[in-house]
Amino acid sequence: MEQKKVPVMLHRALFGSLERFIGILIENYAGKFPFWISPLQTVVIPISEDFEDYAKKVSDKIKEAGMSSLVDLKNHNLNYKIREHSLAKVPILLICGKKEVDSNSVTIRRLDSNKQENMELNKFLKTFSALNKASSN
Repeated sequence: MEQKKVPVMLHRALFGSLERFIGILIENYAGKFPFWISPLQTVVIPISEDFEDYAKKVSDKIKEAGMSSLVDLKNHNLNYKIREHSLAKVPILLICGKKEVDSNSVTIRRLDSNKQENMELNKFLKTFSALNKASSN
């Protein structure tokens, strides 16, 4: 009569080490990921409904350049939107108004900085696209 053999598995972790790595990464950066690794890299915020089309155009160009972007079209005031996305730790907020539409530019507000800088749209795309690609090599 043949006896049954019981298989024994000592350890198997297909995703365990990856999950630990992601957990350590989140803890290390306290959720404030660098631009190149952030799941949402930019949020485009129009200052009023009049500039929503331009904001969508900016977001589309950002996506074409290989970065992630979202347009905030919610019916809230500008300060509320900036605070909301700052708390969500989005690295770059792009503000669009009349001045930006007229000059084909964006006003950049970086996470943890109250300073804003205005930059021509194509220069922004070139600069941040290179920053995004340089860190992912």
